[in-house]
Amino acid sequence: MKVTDLVRQIAEQPAAEQGCFIWDVEFVKEAGQRYLRLYIDNEEASVNIEQCEAVSRAVDAKLDELDPIQESYIFEVCSAGCERELKRPEDFQRFLGSQVAVKLYSAKNGRKEYVGILKSYQDGAVTLEDGAEFQKNEIAQVRLRVTL
Repeated sequence: MKVTDLVRQIAEQPAAEQGCFIWDVEFVKEAGQRYLRLYIDNEEASVNIEQCEAVSRAVDAKLDELDPIQESYIFEVCSAGCERELKRPEDFQRFLGSQVAVKLYSAKNGRKEYVGILKSYQDGAVTLEDGAEFQKNEIAQVRLRVTL
């Protein structure tokens, strides 16, 4: 089982006890250090520091007990954030009608980034309200976009 899948499994109950759910789990290397990051969210998209702390304590204790990662790492529990990345079909469905930034692997019509209202998501393809359409293989990343 992948580390991220195991952590997701371990974290589901502690997150639920805090009124949250798991948004994402990543195990990445940055500047020579490994980071295990657990992103949590709730229906109101208003995760607070106390919820992060409670989930962190519970999951960290279980990770210490199971010891599934042999190398050293830094464990972090965070809110998914206002400008979170959309990855799964349910993420896109939840945020239909929201403003997003679509980053492409290579330029399309001279641009590598498009900002607009998410109109539809179908099998990895994204359509914005202005009619811009992107196929799954063109898309590097889609994030919510907050404007003030």
